[in-house]
Amino acid sequence: MNTLPDLFDNNRRWARQIVDRDPDFFRSLAAQQSPKYLWIGCADSRVPANEIVGLRPGELFVHRNVANVVVHTDLNCLSVLQFAIDVLKVEHVIVSGHYGCGGVRAAFMRSSLGLIDNWLRHVQDVRERHERQLNELKTDEAQMDRLCELNVVDQVRNVCSTTIVQEAWTRGQPLAIHGWIYDIHDGLLRDLQCTSTSADEVAAAYARGIAVSRRAEL
Repeated sequence: MNTLPDLFDNNRRWARQIVDRDPDFFRSLAAQQSPKYLWIGCADSRVPANEIVGLRPGELFVHRNVANVVVHTDLNCLSVLQFAIDVLKVEHVIVSGHYGCGGVRAAFMRSSLGLIDNWLRHVQDVRERHERQLNELKTDEAQMDRLCELNVVDQVRNVCSTTIVQEAWTRGQPLAIHGWIYDIHDGLLRDLQCTSTSADEVAAAYARGIAVSRRAEL
């Protein structure tokens, strides 16, 4: 049986390097986690959440799925959201998509990939909702880049409309919901300008997010 020895070697090397820099790191990490941020991102292997924002283990709570989708029937995502907000008391929820997302591309092309087609139906809904705006762009690539952005903006609104976030805001808990996009071509994050810190801000934040393409500004 192949036990992937290279990965165990990498792990031991990584652990030694961490201890060399900070001898107490694992002792303090084992005692508790107290992240200020929840990252809801894509499962794509090219988007390592902690690394691209320069945070260490214990500083970023993470949920990932194909195409960074947030739907109200996904108990996995909602459980992560509830634990992060109600138990860990995170102050920021970041929904981050990325350009070149395979899930978004499959939804845009209406590819038939099997079971995942049912999941990507949510992204196709985003496409249909913003079809007029997308059709104004001249190339498929430009449309897919914009769909990556619009998908984030829509998922941010979905996060904001959960009972978890609404109840946190009602009780006055400090909580901001952000929408970002990551460019795998240069390693940079861009703010999609759809941040909400209260229920009263959601509609205006959504309007800002769908108004301007960040990719077009590059």
